[in-house]
Amino acid sequence: MLNALKRLGIGFLLWGVTGAGFSDVVVVMSAQSPSTSINREELADIYLGRLNQLPNGAQVIPLDQTERSPLYEEFYQGYLGRTPAQIKAHWSRLIFTGRGQPPQSVPDDKAMIEAIANNPRAIGYIDSENVSENLRVLNIE
Repeated sequence: MLNALKRLGIGFLLWGVTGAGFSDVVVVMSAQSPSTSINREELADIYLGRLNQLPNGAQVIPLDQTERSPLYEEFYQGYLGRTPAQIKAHWSRLIFTGRGQPPQSVPDDKAMIEAIANNPRAIGYIDSENVSENLRVLNIE
């Protein structure tokens, strides 16, 4: 029994140490955008190429981080419930059939912030630690 408790304690300790490396990914738009929230289905539809406007009718331009970005997988799994492989397969099918192109990619948070800050139609995701006054974090419903 004591051995089992020790293993459990070590497991929680290791989980805490490895979990500390994860960032909080937030969905952002320009502070100039009137939008303050979006639901998960709409967000998924935007990032899967099925929707190009927000519920208020405003056009939206999704921006993505590259597959090499540590936030890429966190965003797609956390917000869309899909793995990077599933996303790649989805876009491969759409590109092959001529029905769509994936969102434009930027290399990192800095580039994402620059691209979104002055474009009220752009939507993207960054590490919560990098949110600036030029951005609005969207509430995800």
